[in-house]
Amino acid sequence: MSQRNTGVTDQLAAGSEAGGPDDECPLPEVLALIGGKWSAQVLVELGDGPRRFTQLERAIPGISRRMLTVSLRDLERNGLVTRTVYPDSPPRVEYATTPLIEDIREPLEALTAWARRAAPVITAARREYDNRQ
Repeated sequence: MSQRNTGVTDQLAAGSEAGGPDDECPLPEVLALIGGKWSAQVLVELGDGPRRFTQLERAIPGISRRMLTVSLRDLERNGLVTRTVYPDSPPRVEYATTPLIEDIREPLEALTAWARRAAPVITAARREYDNRQ
């Protein structure tokens, strides 16, 4: 992760608000965090409650184990997901969203539903545009 992401995460955690000309707006960084190819889907899946890695992997079509791992680590690092290890044999690991995500859960789920509905229309528009070129 870049130092820039760390700075924005620290700024958000401290609850600072943009006010001066030197303050960077955290919106692009936050949108990049939750708008990543897999992050939004992981967060939506975790909206139903804690899940194990393999449950998430099965619930998100097309995600590789590596990308799921990277997404979960990034979301955990930024305080949106927790990772809990239970001392069972073998150890059990669950992922869950943190209270920080609650404010954005409903809009995120609405955006996901819109994306599913709009996908065929967007695909058709792209084809039409590409065929005119």
